[in-house]
Amino acid sequence: MNELELKKLIEIFRNQSSETECVEFKEAKTQYDFGKLGKYFSALSNEANLKGKESAWLIFGIKDKPIPRAIVGSDYRTNRVDLDSLKAEIGNKTTNRITFTEIHELQYSEGRVIVFQIPPAPKGFPVAWEGHYYGRDGEDLVPLNLVEIETIRNQSNRTDWSAQIVPNATLDDLDPIAIEKARKEYKEKNPRKASECDTWDDITFLNKAKVTLQGKITNTALLILGKEESSHFLSPAVAKISWILKDENNVELDYEHFGVPFLLSSTEVFSRVRNLTYRYIKDDSLFPTEIKMYDAFVIREALHNCIAHQDYQLNGRITVVEKPDELLFTNVGDFIPKSIERVIEQDAPQEYYRNQFLADAMVNLNMIDTIGSGIKRMFLKQKERFFPMPDFDLSTSNKVAVRIAGRIWDENYTKLLMRKTDLELKTVVLLDRVQKNLPIDDDEIKELKKFGLIEGRKPNLHVSSAVAKITNDKASYIRKRGINDEYCKKMILDYLKEFKEGKKDDFEKILLDKLPEILDISQKKNKIKNILQSMKNQGNIKVEGKIWKMSK
Repeated sequence: MNELELKKLIEIFRNQSSETECVEFKEAKTQYDFGKLGKYFSALSNEANLKGKESAWLIFGIKDKPIPRAIVGSDYRTNRVDLDSLKAEIGNKTTNRITFTEIHELQYSEGRVIVFQIPPAPKGFPVAWEGHYYGRDGEDLVPLNLVEIETIRNQSNRTDWSAQIVPNATLDDLDPIAIEKARKEYKEKNPRKASECDTWDDITFLNKAKVTLQGKITNTALLILGKEESSHFLSPAVAKISWILKDENNVELDYEHFGVPFLLSSTEVFSRVRNLTYRYIKDDSLFPTEIKMYDAFVIREALHNCIAHQDYQLNGRITVVEKPDELLFTNVGDFIPKSIERVIEQDAPQEYYRNQFLADAMVNLNMIDTIGSGIKRMFLKQKERFFPMPDFDLSTSNKVAVRIAGRIWDENYTKLLMRKTDLELKTVVLLDRVQKNLPIDDDEIKELKKFGLIEGRKPNLHVSSAVAKITNDKASYIRKRGINDEYCKKMILDYLKEFKEGKKDDFEKILLDKLPEILDISQKKNKIKNILQSMKNQGNIKVEGKIWKMSK
């Protein structure tokens, strides 16, 4: 970080309403207690780990209040050699000799400011000062509690495969075209650093983009930027994306396999998808609306999420199956958040990621959205297009499948979204499950019924008459709802009055096509059987063998 960037960061800190767990201001005009300095180092390092920050900051020469915090200057260890010796002095009394990342001196008109840049505690190792662990409670320095200590210690059980160094790989094993593309995407993601980026050599750029570690080639570097012939370094991990084209009968028509560098090959996979034009007619228009079957962002995010969250140690490949009206993306590895609803509602980064280093690099290279927001944006994109929501299938162990529909599923729901654009995303997701005959829980059913959005009884739910009026599709509503039981009974009685007797098959012939479309043939037949039994119990009809007759 250069001096200008650091001063901009300090300006942000000075104007924050309060100090945070990862930023601390001290006047420290000439002296500061060394023991207290060490305690703050321990506390800020641990908090940076727990909050997922790249650094914590201890700043001498600025008051901690009022806002904006005044620069007063500090003469603490004015000799640069003495200042630098703090690194060893702190390291001697901390866990694993952890010390400052950097000690910066900034000159302002008001005086000298010292900025101690503190690294986060290493995963699995909370940082102690003289054998004691410290943390922060708001602005206060406090002992690190047991839960926080164990949280950091338990991180050691998680090995980030994507951050591992590949000992024999060098810069020559990376694709120059991919590196050039990476520079372009990095500058687009970080426009303020564009001119500075042009001055960096390749290794400096890759370090800044967090693709390499101190100039060393990582598994991430090979996945995103590696030459095709360099993929052997990743073995036994499989760095492949398979695109497979199938017809409506699930018969394979074509396929192609794509390897590293994923930064380039993911674009090739995208180009293979036949994103045809889809047409539908809005209520208030005589002309069809034309739209692509798939939104480019949704395809890109789904594919890049597969790359970012694949469990490469399971030695599987990523697949993209294209059918006439849907895309199916699969990758191996459990879905760490466990619930897609949790991801949508939380709309924030998870506590940890399987491939944290890879995910960070992909964010820096503009391949995925800021971690935690991409999936929710996929749902919002489909809502804006009035298309079905993405389907995340998490039912299979060590596998995640995402299905993207390329057509409208149920016109009633589409028209509803067109008319009621203010529906919350959570409500739209529930309605989407109803239109696909997928289960929702009792509380969710009550919520939708409260607003008159659905009718029926579990599991045979359907769009309500109120919504049918909104969507001007009453005929579709009647077909889905079907005739009621009383009308069925009247038809059976009318039949027996006319023909004196009848078999169950006879009643099925007159009733099957009038029962709700949402029921399958077996459910319809069972419904007719139940209606006959109900009429018998009421004394309206009787059965002799397989022959039904009027009771009176």
